Amino acid sequence: MIQNKTSLSSKQYAVPFILITSLFFMWGFARAILDVLNKHFQNELDITITQSSLIQVTTYLGYFLMAIPAGLFINRQGYRRGVVFGLTLFGLGSLAFIPCSMANTFYAYLVALFIIGCGLVFLETSANPYVTELGPKETATARLNFSQSFNGVGSMFATLVVGSFLFHGSGEAGNGASAVVPYTIMGVLVLLIALVFSRVNLPEIAHDDDAETKEGGHNISKLFSNRWFVCGLVALLAYEVAEISINSYFINFVTGEGWMDAQSASTILTIGLGVFMIARFIGAAVMSSVAAEKYLLICGFGTVVCITLLLCDLGREVSIAALLGNYFFEAIMFPTIFSLTLRGLGGLTKSASSILMMTPVGGCGFLIMGLAADHASSFVLPFFIPLAGYAIVMAYAWSVVKKTN
Repeated sequence: MIQNKTSLSSKQYAVPFILITSLFFMWGFARAILDVLNKHFQNELDITITQSSLIQVTTYLGYFLMAIPAGLFINRQGYRRGVVFGLTLFGLGSLAFIPCSMANTFYAYLVALFIIGCGLVFLETSANPYVTELGPKETATARLNFSQSFNGVGSMFATLVVGSFLFHGSGEAGNGASAVVPYTIMGVLVLLIALVFSRVNLPEIAHDDDAETKEGGHNISKLFSNRWFVCGLVALLAYEVAEISINSYFINFVTGEGWMDAQSASTILTIGLGVFMIARFIGAAVMSSVAAEKYLLICGFGTVVCITLLLCDLGREVSIAALLGNYFFEAIMFPTIFSLTLRGLGGLTKSASSILMMTPVGGCGFLIMGLAADHASSFVLPFFIPLAGYAIVMAYAWSVVKKTN
């Protein structure tokens, strides 16, 4: 039977595809909470933007340090066990907010966030490449964009619900303890999901050169000798610097400019993430018929234009419109770059995925934005950092388009 090349997934993989896609909501929720938590801790604990940026630095440092160990684990134990282990760490890290609140210091929370970051990297290193394998190769990029759309749903839900809770007079404890409530709920839910995944059967995807890859260990040298893998890795890191920095800085920027309060800013951020989510669904549809690299090039150009417009500092309406436009154009970047970089790697896919999942350490770029915001006279100036990131993504897309033509 000939497989329809335009189908998103194969019938035999329908159930695994649905189950794995549900996980994208969970880590989208977990990562978006950080953007709200950042401003919340500034208000509650009287810390600077630079200090609060340690929230992102600590979480994404977990990605950087645990990405390769996660890849080694998944190479040996498979995708399902990687998912279960990641969910377990994620859940335990969330519940750790309870004892951390008793320590009555900002730095105690960073321990819990580091554990969550370690769990998320196992989860993402398993789920992202697994989705690209669950159907025709021709629609791998569209399939990952579709699954990543639910990441956007989780992000939007987090900023709307958790943002409303934290910025609506619920944080009266004065020590950040109100953040314990959403994290405890999330921790319990995640551990229940881990129990479900420990009981289901997820088929492993075999490649012709799997045995060779296992005999050669992680084979990092082989990956780094592949020019297109290295280019994709750099582009993905550049994207993560830009995307995470903007999300983390968003509330600080609009409140710093005096345009609105933190709760209203959280609502606008939710709208931006809603645009982001819709754009991923649109991208999944578009890339079923348009080459992924061409659409990536269009979107790369769009983000550069939006951030350039923002840097022109033309006022509230133009700046917010530029930010929302940027959310539309950046939406497809992570899954598209990720799947293009994995293209044709065969048995090296799991190892490549683990290295690519080191790139969220780019979230540490927010530390530089925080330093710039705390020491510069302008809240707009720090946007030069994401502009550089998007320019690199656009250059990568251009090079891939030239390669395929």
